[in-house]
Amino acid sequence: MSYRVVAQHRPDRYKVSVDEYKAYWRDGFLIVRNLVPLKEVEELKKHAMDLLYGRVPISGIEPPPPNATEEQLHARFTRVHMLHRVDPIAERFLLHPRILDVLEALIGPDVLALQTMLFFNPPGKGGQGWHQDAYYITTYPDTLIGAWLAIDHADEENGCLWMAVGSHTEPIYPPPSQEQGFVHSDGAFSDLELAENVSNLDDEINTLSKIARKYEWVPVILEQGDVAFFHGHILHRSYPNLSKDRWRRAFVSHYCNARSWVPWNHGIPYEGDCANYQHILARGTTHLPFAKPRFGTPCAALEPPEVRMGKSGARMMGMGEKMEPVKEVYAWDPEQSKVWVTRKS
Repeated sequence: MSYRVVAQHRPDRYKVSVDEYKAYWRDGFLIVRNLVPLKEVEELKKHAMDLLYGRVPISGIEPPPPNATEEQLHARFTRVHMLHRVDPIAERFLLHPRILDVLEALIGPDVLALQTMLFFNPPGKGGQGWHQDAYYITTYPDTLIGAWLAIDHADEENGCLWMAVGSHTEPIYPPPSQEQGFVHSDGAFSDLELAENVSNLDDEINTLSKIARKYEWVPVILEQGDVAFFHGHILHRSYPNLSKDRWRRAFVSHYCNARSWVPWNHGIPYEGDCANYQHILARGTTHLPFAKPRFGTPCAALEPPEVRMGKSGARMMGMGEKMEPVKEVYAWDPEQSKVWVTRKS
């Protein structure tokens, strides 16, 4: 084959075991302990607080008022979305090589980086009801995965994640209004119920709660530097932070296989039918457009195509009763971050 993927060797590379791979697809999530070094997590924690307290200015985030109280500072926001587009540290953690190592094995070899969310959740704050991430982020084929990096120790008291084990086998329950595209074809299911009040903490009105009751719930207890990877369909939730003095900060990113067509850009307008060109190629390659990291974090998007694809070679294609070798010739278009493929026999 002309495209043979070989995992890049690094001394600190994380190699996923077969049992870990099976556990992810069996349970719908996988916890990898000590994946991100503690020193880096502490750097991210300090940066998060610098953002919250306004010590580091970020485009799109209003600075706090002068002489703001501690309570006012904590109330500024509980999370920040898409921070990697304006902040080099967020981009670096989105493209952290050890996180990408795991993704490369679970959904790769081609990985597209889509989203970042920085959660703060101080005491008394936070919590999100049952939901499925692919309800919000649509990819075709449906290959969405989340990576939840613990900045603080997370447990039941301070608002850790809870997973409904095995619920990734459920379809995505659609919203009442389906004006936008959705994961499944309209009319493909005979009995797929609509989802109402998704993510609402009130189980009486969040209709996904009754689906979650069919499964065992487990708390995802994490130490700093642990990462939980979870399927785009799995039902999961969190509760408010009930501790008196502990934060529950986390850096959460979403990815998909880079061969998936992604008509999603966090509600930000984009040109054309898909927003792939807005998202960063993290590993491997793709036939679809992609973005380069804005702050130069090393990843596949910055590699020449011959490095990402390997050497082009001949493969046999069926042509009626004959088998003829076909040569694939790759041409790199740096302006559009595209690879054009021409086949010559």
